[in-house]
Amino acid sequence: MVHNITQTEWEEEMAVKILGFTRNQLYLELRFMDIALSGLIWKSDNTIDTMAVDGDYLYYSREQLFRVFKSNSRFLSRLYLHGILHCIYGHLWLCGRRSRVLWDVACDIVTEYTIDSMDKPGLKRPLSFIRQQFYKQIKDTGKAVSAPVVYNKLMEMDISSIEKLQREFYTDSHKYWPKEEKMSAASNNAQNKWDKISRQSQMELESHGDNDKDGTQIFDERARILKGRRNYSSFLRKFAVLNEELKCDPDEFDLNYYTYGLGLYGNLPLIEPLESRETVKIKEFVVAVDTSYSTNGEMVKNFLKETYNILSESDSFFSSCHMRIIQCDDDIRMDLEIKRKEQLGHVLDNFHIIGGGGTDFRPVFRYINDMVKNKILKNLCGLVYFTDGKGIYPKAKPAYKTAFIFIDDYDEASVPPWAMRMKIEPGHLHSLAAGNGEL
Repeated sequence: MVHNITQTEWEEEMAVKILGFTRNQLYLELRFMDIALSGLIWKSDNTIDTMAVDGDYLYYSREQLFRVFKSNSRFLSRLYLHGILHCIYGHLWLCGRRSRVLWDVACDIVTEYTIDSMDKPGLKRPLSFIRQQFYKQIKDTGKAVSAPVVYNKLMEMDISSIEKLQREFYTDSHKYWPKEEKMSAASNNAQNKWDKISRQSQMELESHGDNDKDGTQIFDERARILKGRRNYSSFLRKFAVLNEELKCDPDEFDLNYYTYGLGLYGNLPLIEPLESRETVKIKEFVVAVDTSYSTNGEMVKNFLKETYNILSESDSFFSSCHMRIIQCDDDIRMDLEIKRKEQLGHVLDNFHIIGGGGTDFRPVFRYINDMVKNKILKNLCGLVYFTDGKGIYPKAKPAYKTAFIFIDDYDEASVPPWAMRMKIEPGHLHSLAAGNGEL
């Protein structure tokens, strides 16, 4: 018996063929992206008039597919690649506490800039005056084009100019991007999946020896977006110490003898598992926050949130920990003692900046030295000082590790040679705070 397909079934079949054709055209242009181009499941959605992605699905409008494929199939290739690049760059998961509207515009601009910069015949389109003008403005900043950089540029612009850019660069719908307050395990899984896909695609590019500048551009941009958290995470772990923690050591536990004893005597194992093992973690830790006029509350909270995220990872912090958060400008303004990881979340929810004067680093070091001398701090791993760097440094090297985390550029010559140092651009702090696990 012949089955007569319905109009809807026919449209679905044609839509899938169009999507397959579009993906194949992209593959011919960008062979190293084979895995990425197949990383989303197609799903019809009549509530949108374009495409949308959520990390797992690519949603499409059948009506739009037919109309655009008939009039301008090249645009479909750009649209498909646009959604894939959002996933590769992690745009869906890095909004943090930014304005969602401005973040959406910034991500669209960066993604379109990437595609417009590609030398691929199947992706070429004439550049409008608005695009040429804005691309030049971004390049003139002297910074690499990334979503945080573009977001900061948008923050300086008036509403009318932002709306023009929004209309110009609108490509896909972001309705399925997860909100920060609704980030779920599924969102984290999707993010981890695309981290893996991105690495595999980059390896594919390198393994074939392709000298593809467009491919290099894609993954250089991804590296710029993600390197901040990875670097800070590794940097923070430099303060870890070797210590003994109550935990079964699987390397020293012989299951054969253990089960043999249970089988022979009923409920008496021959060898009990060792109850402790040596681990490298952070035990006592001090975070000093410069609350002078050059730092602001949102910036500080994002820094503390990222520090909290890393220290809260099960392999970073001892279950019995001792941490202090000190606010200071030219004097100690507040000292919070943290004895349980759970307290850090409460501190972040109720954090307020105290201070606002000039910067003098010496009072913090004197304060910590006194706590060490009086054995208030007995196992101090080190001090991390979040600052703009414009202050008076101590001359004497302390007995503990010290690092300065700088906001943007700083005077290298003024920093003591015994101090570790790292620069984090203010725009990247939003992305840091939005991270979930080490990337």
